[in-house]
Formats: sequence, structure tokens, C-alpha cells
Amino acid sequence: MDIVIVDDEPLARQRLARMVEKLEHQVVAQADSAQAALEAIATFDPDVVLLDIRMPGEDGIEAARKISALDDPPAVIFCTAFDQYALDAFGTEAVGYLLKPVRAEQLQDVLERAQRPNRLQRVATRTDDQPQRNHVSAKTLRGVELIPLDDVRAFIADQKYVTVHHVNGEHLLDDTLKDLEEEFGHRLLRIHRSALVSVQHIQAMERTPQGHYEVRLVDVPVRPQVSRRHASALKALLQKL
Repeated sequence: MDIVIVDDEPLARQRLARMVEKLEHQVVAQADSAQAALEAIATFDPDVVLLDIRMPGEDGIEAARKISALDDPPAVIFCTAFDQYALDAFGTEAVGYLLKPVRAEQLQDVLERAQRPNRLQRVATRTDDQPQRNHVSAKTLRGVELIPLDDVRAFIADQKYVTVHHVNGEHLLDDTLKDLEEEFGHRLLRIHRSALVSVQHIQAMERTPQGHYEVRLVDVPVRPQVSRRHASALKALLQKL
């Protein structure tokens, strides 16, 4: 798994990083504050965040609440020397709580719990209940245009905007990726924090010269990037399609 470590003490981060790597997981970033943690999550899209609670400025509890509000959030595991925070910690959507000094066997146990199937891995067991809409609505110069879901190939977010890529072009939407995933999740897969693609229109997952993965879709030029977090699960899914 890809892991971000958040602690304002460098020695604590280094010790935890060594333990993570011995357990054969990868530390993709380290952060010393809540804000730096959110930036690292946006950049690296990790599977897990190991999060200290008491830090200068915004504390880990508030950071965890912001993380849980993200689209497709990583699992949060608290690591702290202050056991009086345990009740507050479990009041968030954290999957675990480790008391410093963290022991390797405890870390291994909680990381195993964090490896719950994500939305991509659960796609084979989802029901195909029809959503209320069979289209999305886009505001254009001509008014409001209805785009049939059968024509949609991908939804890609760029900061606060979401673009729908379809067989007749692309348009900006007012919907968020989270809303689209909740409504049309039986037809879409999240392959990146900023991208949903139509399952039935995936042609292939291909590696770029830079070593990243992209999805090739039917009838559109856009090739959405696949995050490391979702690459192995997408490979497994494509083998079953």
C-alpha cells in the first residue's frame, strides 16, 4: 500500500517510515502539518494516512474530518502519544488508533484492517438498480443540454470543475464527482481521485513512457490517468470483463 506519514516530529516520522517499509509497504510522502497532509493526499492519492493528533496549528482530529470529506478518501490511522484522545479519534471515520511508541505488530494488524475492498474492487458485487436519471445536464450557450449516459465516457475533475467527456465533445457540469459516483456508481469506476470512467467503454489500460497508467476509452481522445492506488484493482477487473 501507498502510505503518507503525518507528524510534526521528524524522528517520529523516520521511525514510522522504517517500520512501514519493513512491512513491505511504501511511504510516498511525509508531512509535518494538517495542511501539508492534505496537499500530500491530493498529490499522491495514498491508500492510508498515518496521522498524529497533536500538531501545531490544526490538529489531527480536524484533519481527519477533512480527509473523510474528500471524494474517495484514504484510510486514516491515528498515531499519538496522548491516549486521552482515543474517544475523539474514534469519533471520526478512522480505521485504527495506535499509541506511541508504535509497535510493529500493532502497526501490521491495523494496516491489514485498512486493506478493505474499495469501490473499484467491489464493482463485481454491486447491484444494477437503475438511477433516476439516464442523462446528465450541462449548461451551454444554447441553454441546458441533456447528455445521455450511454454517450458518456468519463467525468474528470479539475479543482472545482467537472468536465464530462462524451461522444459529441465535452462540457462543464455543476455536479461533483462524489454526486455522480453515488448516483451512477453501477456504471462508473473511479480510477483516480479526479476521474470516473464508464466501465462498458474501457478499451485498455496502457502504460505511458513516463511510467504512468492511462485508460483508453471508446470514441473519445481523452485518456484519464490511473492512480497507483487503483491500478492493480483495475488490472484485475479488466481481466474479468
